[in-house]
Amino acid sequence: MRKAHAVLHVDIFTDGAARGNPGPGGFGALMRFVDRNGRVHEKELSQGFERTTNNRMELLGVIAALEALKSPCDITLYSDSQYVVNAFNQHWVDGWLKRGWKNAQKQPVKNADLWKRLLEAKRPHKVEFVWVKGHAGHPENERCDELATAAADGKGRLVDAGFEG
Repeated sequence: MRKAHAVLHVDIFTDGAARGNPGPGGFGALMRFVDRNGRVHEKELSQGFERTTNNRMELLGVIAALEALKSPCDITLYSDSQYVVNAFNQHWVDGWLKRGWKNAQKQPVKNADLWKRLLEAKRPHKVEFVWVKGHAGHPENERCDELATAAADGKGRLVDAGFEG
């Protein structure tokens, strides 16, 4: 009988930014895990976009980090976006799915393209969403903000094809 491998625990920190909302935007993500020898491994991700919104960048930070994982993980995901955290912790997503991607006011859910992509990226993992106060000295959140704003202001920004602006 084969011994089951322990599931890796990963801490993920994310942030999104947009200049003008809509305007140039970017996301930042920091992923961290400790291997079985006690070594800490970190990876940073960021990307900028020509024209987008803050909420889309908050979502893309989470998506990019989850899509970077190569196997199912236990994840604690820290975000200063109540939009992202509450969608799961207050079960907004469940209601959107039941109503065919309509919100409680029977309007189409904004950013449905990214919410669908996020649900797919999240599927193999067990994810706990934790809200952190932004711009309050949380070191990893501050780092993600730096990554996001540098990407928003930087060269090599992509077109956010899903943005209907």
